[in-house]
Amino acid sequence: MATLRLFAQARESAGTKSADLPGETVGEVLDEACHRFGQTFTAVLAGSKVWLNGSPAERSSPVAAGDEVAVLPPVSGG
Repeated sequence: MATLRLFAQARESAGTKSADLPGETVGEVLDEACHRFGQTFTAVLAGSKVWLNGSPAERSSPVAAGDEVAVLPPVSGG
């Protein structure tokens, strides 16, 4: 299982800052998160950057036990 770390709007929409989720790829982990956290989270994810262990990730990136998938929504402000 990978640990999903959520920030800003992703954290708010999911109601948690992290979750351990199954999946063999980043895409599978994100699909499980969308299933678990619902439509609002899915909408936030659509505009977010996704990182795997501190590096930008693709949906096809493989995930191993203990890996960290982070969802970083866009930041606004001045």
